[in-house]
Amino acid sequence: MTDKHELRAAMRATRKRLAGLDPEAAARAAGHAADLPPGEVVAVYRAIGSELDAGPLALALARAGRTLCLPVVIERDAPMVFRRWSPGEPLELDEAGVPAPFPLAATVTPDLIVTPLLAFDARGGRLGQGGGYYDRTFAALPEVIRIGLAYAGQEQDNLPLESHDIRLHGVLTERGYRGAA
Repeated sequence: MTDKHELRAAMRATRKRLAGLDPEAAARAAGHAADLPPGEVVAVYRAIGSELDAGPLALALARAGRTLCLPVVIERDAPMVFRRWSPGEPLELDEAGVPAPFPLAATVTPDLIVTPLLAFDARGGRLGQGGGYYDRTFAALPEVIRIGLAYAGQEQDNLPLESHDIRLHGVLTERGYRGAA
């Protein structure tokens, strides 16, 4: 089994390559927004580096009448909170250095969380950056539907998971939405 640190490094390179090869992937993924599970309040994210841009998906979800929010790191070792957000609203950096809504934005609990990732497998396995932010949040919100947003080329056969790793319910890629097996 590949070490998670080595796998993360390899998958960062793969994701960066995929981002360069297919600049329209995010728009094609957004074209499948209607295939996502139901949920009135949907958490999206602001892409960093080569993460698949959730911006086109956010616009599609907003046009479909769903309420959007973004995750906010208030404390590094705690679950994230979510603040209401609409595309185009100004953002500030949170404790993790990620763009997030201002503190005046309403705090909400999402029904569905769209998460970035480095790799995924057909059984809902997710390899994140290693900070644990999403896993802590998923553990605190076990009823929330968890969906990865990724390039199809980020899929792996069988990811190594640890006891604290929480599986996704499905993944949305430029090829469409697929529930976990």
